Amino acid sequence: MPNPKKPRQGAARTTPLRHNTLEARREALLMRLQNLDEAAKSSRGYRSTLVLLNQKYRKATLAARLGILQAAAFMIEVLEMLPFV
Repeated sequence: MPNPKKPRQGAARTTPLRHNTLEARREALLMRLQNLDEAAKSSRGYRSTLVLLNQKYRKATLAARLGILQAAAFMIEVLEMLPFV
């Protein structure tokens, strides 16, 4: 039976790796957001997504950051599909 007080061997590496993975996903979403056309950039959804990926993401806990990234990805998909005139 494993000793519950003894830390697992790979436990210290999982948190930084996970943080780096989330940060890489955030950077990819920011690049997608920057690649939108000027009409999309003038919309309120663009500004809301920027706030989500910057201010809200920085204040969120590590667990909440995944949800923020999923919401931002959805918002970017909507912005990419909308026909801006």
